Amino acid sequence: MSTPFKIDLAGKVAVVTGGGGILCSVMAEALAECGAKVAILDLRKEAADKVAAAITAKGGVAMGVACNVLERASLETAEKEVRAAYGACDILINGAGGNNPKGTTSNEQMSKADLTNTDPDVKTFFDLDPKGIEFVFNLNFLGTLLPTQVFSRAMAENGKGVIINISSMNAFKPLTKIPAYSAAKAAVSNFTQWLAVHMAPMGIRVNAIAPGFFLTDQNRSLLTTPDGGLTPRSHKILNHTPMAKFGEPSDLLGALLWLTSDKAAGFVTGAVIPIDGGFSAYSGV
Repeated sequence: MSTPFKIDLAGKVAVVTGGGGILCSVMAEALAECGAKVAILDLRKEAADKVAAAITAKGGVAMGVACNVLERASLETAEKEVRAAYGACDILINGAGGNNPKGTTSNEQMSKADLTNTDPDVKTFFDLDPKGIEFVFNLNFLGTLLPTQVFSRAMAENGKGVIINISSMNAFKPLTKIPAYSAAKAAVSNFTQWLAVHMAPMGIRVNAIAPGFFLTDQNRSLLTTPDGGLTPRSHKILNHTPMAKFGEPSDLLGALLWLTSDKAAGFVTGAVIPIDGGFSAYSGV
C-alpha cells in the first residue's frame, strides 16, 4: 500500500480506534507513511499488534494498544500508554464501529406474513431485539463520543487537533435490513457537525468520512457467497452504484490525508465526505 500523496505529519501522534480492522489498518499505515507516530487501538490486541508490526517493518513508528472504546477506564489507560510512549494525541481517527444481527431484519420490506411469523430464523421488524439495537448504537455513537472525550482533552489544552469520525453513506440514505446501523451512523454524522461547532474555538477541526460499500470482515457474508461469488444483495448494490464496483481500502486515503492536513484543509470542519462511488447521489433512475 502506498499513499496517493504525502503530507508532513512528522512529530504528530495519531490514534486510530478500530485500527485492527481492514479499513482502519490501511488508514493507520497511511498516517505512519506520512511520518506520524501511530497508536493502533483495538479490542483485539493481536490484531492491533499485527498492524503495528507491518508499519514498523516498513520503517514507521507504531504500537498496538488493547482498548475497549465503550469503557472509559480502558480508554484512559490507553491514553496514558500512548502519551508515555509518544506524547499527547494530535490526530484521532474514530474508526471503531459495527453492526449486530439482533438489530437486523431478514427481509427488506414488511409483509402480511410478518404478523404471524413463528420461524425463529426469520427476523421481522417486530422481532428486533432492543438489546441488539442498543449494542449497535453504543458501539458506533458512544464508541465515537468516549474516545473523543478522552483524547481531545490534550488537543484542547494545546489549542489544535484533528478528529476524523467514520460515518457511512447509510447516514445519508438508510439501507434496508439494518435500521440500527443506519440510524447509529446518522447519529455519528450529526455528532460530527455538533462537535465541529463546539470545538472550533479550541482550534480543533472535526470531520467525518462516510464510506460506501467496501468488502470487510463485517459484511463479507452479506455480500459474497461461500464460493466467492456475489449475493443478490451485492448485485442490487452494484446496480445502484454509478461506478459499478466496491470500494478498495486505499480509496479512503485521499480524503483521510486531505482532512488531516492543516495546510490543505485548515478551513474545513463539520464536513461529512461520502466515498461511495456515487451510491448516495444516485436516485435509481
